[in-house]
Amino acid sequence: MSKISVVINTYNARQHLEKVLESVKGFDEVVVCDMESTDDTREIAARYGCKIVTFPKADHKSAEPARTFAIQSASCKWVLVVDADEIVTPELRTVLYEKIKEPDCPAGYYIPRQNMFMSMFVRDFHFDYQLRFFIREGTEWPPYVHTFPKVQGRVERLKASRDARLLHLMDETMHEYIEKMNQYTDNEVEKKREKGYGAGALLWRPLWRFFKNYVMDGGFRMGTRGLIRSFFAAYYQFVLVSKIIEKRYRD
Repeated sequence: MSKISVVINTYNARQHLEKVLESVKGFDEVVVCDMESTDDTREIAARYGCKIVTFPKADHKSAEPARTFAIQSASCKWVLVVDADEIVTPELRTVLYEKIKEPDCPAGYYIPRQNMFMSMFVRDFHFDYQLRFFIREGTEWPPYVHTFPKVQGRVERLKASRDARLLHLMDETMHEYIEKMNQYTDNEVEKKREKGYGAGALLWRPLWRFFKNYVMDGGFRMGTRGLIRSFFAAYYQFVLVSKIIEKRYRD
């Protein structure tokens, strides 16, 4: 019978870590890849009997540079990557074990994730799909923020059900949201620097992202929260394209 390792990358992750570790106790192995935390993250992981490995923090601003190392530190055939602020529902755990028993199981699955915004979970009409479940052997994760792993083989979306999902507990304030937007767009510039974005992209990318979030994904059903969230999604694209253009001018 195939087994599943849960892999969690951490850096000063004590805020939600106990809840996260409680949610993954039913898996065969839990690997915590810590980037030299200065709080009691490692002590919490040790209390839960996790396998703990270390990746140097250096000047890394995100977990992505440590992802491949973390994945390859697992010992099971299958790996579920969970962030230190994500809950694995019991229904998701059950579905994953059922899927790997199927004879034509793909090599990876995009998992539905439900996010929070302004103290409420974004409703069921919109899931943030993440490629987080896959066969460990041969999988590599690019060292850039907002990237998906490169899996050797076919990948599919796990069909969304009422309860089989990741629950993302991060509930940032507007101040934190804007700070992270600046950090993430800085990191994405390097990944997308060869894109030939011009003035047109400053208009159509934000407009499309707003339309997708507010209309297609049903953000309007969240009232004022949905309007704010959709504007931020559009503004993220405006900032990103602006930085890519700026870098081209400065190089």
